[in-house]
Amino acid sequence: MVILIGKKRKLGKAMGELQIGDTYRAIKKIEDKDLLLYLGLTDDANPLYIQHDYASQTPYKQPIVPSVMVFGMVSSIISMHLPGPGSHITQHEMIFPNPVLHDTEVTLTIEIIAIDEDNHKVAVSVIGFDKNGFDIVSGKLYVSPPSYPNTLTANSLDNFF
Repeated sequence: MVILIGKKRKLGKAMGELQIGDTYRAIKKIEDKDLLLYLGLTDDANPLYIQHDYASQTPYKQPIVPSVMVFGMVSSIISMHLPGPGSHITQHEMIFPNPVLHDTEVTLTIEIIAIDEDNHKVAVSVIGFDKNGFDIVSGKLYVSPPSYPNTLTANSLDNFF
């Protein structure tokens, strides 16, 4: 545990703590409120995501969740769980073979598949499926795990907290 600006915060796993085969699985239900928040933050008004009358006339037959929102859930797993806080995605290659429908539960699993200590990077695979068992995402990401500096306190910022 380290101190971040006077508060105790736990960083994720450092390079030496990671092993090939480490996994993390998350189950998340994508609710309309999540989708509307995402669309509002990104100023995305694609009718395929929110307009039932339009989406019903597409091959999807109903509104779908933006693929980048699914990527955001993967990114959150990496930055909050494995390797965890302090890590950073440096590259990603992902496909989204089937759409995610509104109000659907998805399962996302990430796994450490390679470790490159010389370049301070790990390769992570991701697979995801919806409640019906359809693949919704698969791919590989490269992640720089957290670094543990000597100190993370900044006295000059004390007045802001």
